[in-house]
Amino acid sequence: GENGFNQAIELSQDVLGNIKFVKEKKLIDEFFDNIAKDTNLYCFGVRDTIRALEMGAVKTLILWEDLPVKRYVCTGGNLEIEEVHYMTEAEAEKSQHLFKDSDGQQLDIEMEDFVEYASMNYKKFGCSLEFVTNKSQEGSQFCRGFQG
Repeated sequence: GENGFNQAIELSQDVLGNIKFVKEKKLIDEFFDNIAKDTNLYCFGVRDTIRALEMGAVKTLILWEDLPVKRYVCTGGNLEIEEVHYMTEAEAEKSQHLFKDSDGQQLDIEMEDFVEYASMNYKKFGCSLEFVTNKSQEGSQFCRGFQG
């Protein structure tokens, strides 16, 4: 009964985990193939990816599940429209000038995790979302080489 079902789930954990890695490998291999063939059907880096998302040019958004990038939304001061910046917390520490208006006044800042933002909003950009880990060889290469 239930014990047998739980045991089957436990025993299948490795197999199910391997399926995730197989899917991840295929996804990243396709990404690398597009780069190798110079298809222009790819982009990487936070700024270029955000730009492509905003243009509706992304079919599949591939994100490292532990990407350390935050989304900073700045409002207030003498800003007429909100400003949005994407960077790590360390980069934000070095970029405090971005969080002030032209008069030097501190802006109101809302910070959120970019992975969480993408998870909640990817459909608005008309794309699918796939997460990768850095636990497979391909995933590790993707995260190191393309910053996730």
